[in-house]
Amino acid sequence: MIEEGSKRGKAMVEKRQLFMEMRAQNFDVIRLSTYRTACKLRFVQKRCNLHLVDVWNMIEAFRDNGLNTLDHNAEINVSRLETILSSIYYQLNKRLPTTHQINVEQSIGLLLNFMVATYDSESHGKLTVFSMKAMLATMCGGKIVDKLRYIFSQISDSNGVMAFAKFDQFLREVLKLPTAVFEGPSFGYTEHSVRTCFPQQKIMLNTFLDVLMADPPPQCLVWLPLMHRLANVENVFHPVECSYCRSESMMGFRYRCQQCHGYQLCQSCFWRGHANGPHSNQHQMKEHSSWKSPAKKLSHAISKSLGCVPIGEPPHPVFPEQAERPQELTHTVQPKPVANSMNDTIVMSSGAPTPTKSVLESPSRLDEEHRLIARYAARLAAEAGNSTQQCPPTDLSFNFDANKQQRQLIAELENKNREILQEIQRLRLEHEQASQPTPEKAQQNPTLLTELRLLRHRKDELERRMSALQESRRELMVQLEGLMRLLKDEEQKQASQSGGSPHSSPSHGAGCSMPMPIRSTSAGSTPTHTPQDCLAGVGGDVLEAFAQGVPRNLRNDLLVAADSITNTMSSLVKELHSVDDGAEEEETNLRNGGDRGTVRV
Repeated sequence: MIEEGSKRGKAMVEKRQLFMEMRAQNFDVIRLSTYRTACKLRFVQKRCNLHLVDVWNMIEAFRDNGLNTLDHNAEINVSRLETILSSIYYQLNKRLPTTHQINVEQSIGLLLNFMVATYDSESHGKLTVFSMKAMLATMCGGKIVDKLRYIFSQISDSNGVMAFAKFDQFLREVLKLPTAVFEGPSFGYTEHSVRTCFPQQKIMLNTFLDVLMADPPPQCLVWLPLMHRLANVENVFHPVECSYCRSESMMGFRYRCQQCHGYQLCQSCFWRGHANGPHSNQHQMKEHSSWKSPAKKLSHAISKSLGCVPIGEPPHPVFPEQAERPQELTHTVQPKPVANSMNDTIVMSSGAPTPTKSVLESPSRLDEEHRLIARYAARLAAEAGNSTQQCPPTDLSFNFDANKQQRQLIAELENKNREILQEIQRLRLEHEQASQPTPEKAQQNPTLLTELRLLRHRKDELERRMSALQESRRELMVQLEGLMRLLKDEEQKQASQSGGSPHSSPSHGAGCSMPMPIRSTSAGSTPTHTPQDCLAGVGGDVLEAFAQGVPRNLRNDLLVAADSITNTMSSLVKELHSVDDGAEEEETNLRNGGDRGTVRV
């Protein structure tokens, strides 16, 4: 009984933890409900690490857990929901680098408690499949157009027409998110929400995207695109001074007054309703999500006035009007991108099962892509014709047959498309062959990685040791130079005391010439201390030579000490090179798939 009570108490603490942290952010000071709701949901998204899970990876997780075979109204218990969330986060950690791993257990606990508090307010211990799909597809990361396409595939019929009853069900579920963050009075569900969004009778995919991605979007969902814009501008820098707080730089959104010249506010001041001088909160403000220099603005305005730049761009690409299949089935899994230079690509998990027959290989899909290419080429030709009519022609020699250019462009695009499809198929086969797990690779790869890390660590230690020995060698050479000077003075003194006898000064021979020591700034003046004081930090043969009480010829001993230092440096360099060769051989083995089991150092 005590253990059950402690578990319940821990569950209550975890249930309240996310909401307590959200309240600590003080989002309620934001005066506009749209920004307030978007900031709260963005906080929940980042706190639960949902922003790291792409919508395509979420669809893949739905399929792997068998949710595509269940009816939307089917119920799943909390334990199965926890299993689904565990698979999502553990797959996420496999895709993330080792330096950016997340706390899986904490993320599962926070998200599970938030979903239960949002969709199981009566504590039945069950959630519907559609509720879970709507919530996770809305709160995960990725492009908003991809999310809306998936949602449309769930609420449309086999003819590609939206079912109003299913869209009404989607609004009921998705509008529980603002209610969960205490914004229900502003964005709660009403019976007239569907008709305010779509007064038309027949809604296809492009119409659905046009309405929900319009500016402004429907009032009940105005927070959804704003949440995505918040994610895009979190790290945007504006080199402009805020007119209220006088901050010399802005991060995030920037707001410029349309009435007061040069009056600009950072997002913190605008959200809190701050104003000073002649500016008022009733003035119309324009939101900027990027910074353009005045020169760039001027060139864009000139091009726009001449008609050489299109005034407006479509908010999303135009998709075919045919009915789309549900995007949680096998054919929706996105392949690995062909080139890293392509923007906005979707990466598939390396452990995902590959479909037996991809849509990219089907003839209907190829015909559909050819039609899209032809439509896009015709659109480009039409825009080019309009631009040539609006802009003054610079040279009459650039006139050409438009139809011939269209045919050539279509042929080039079709050839390029075939090449891309062949490359995708080849890369997919290579990926399948490389991703097949074998016992040898499973045993060798951890060992190879461990030995490679040890080699690199050994290399770093040798480099540090080599640097220390070089510094010691430099200090020893400086001390040797001082000792040579003291020795020379001592010999001159003995020669003067002996009365200039020709045998008093030692002879070094022709083959024992002393090499010139390395000059250093620290040995520029003659030392005044005794030879025994110079022995501090000097060891080996030099110390042994000076330890004797009678004076002796120390030139050979000094040469032996210098040779000993040089030999030590040479052996260290050889050892360092052998470690470099071993590391390079280890990296080559890793690139070749771990065929060699051991690395010899």
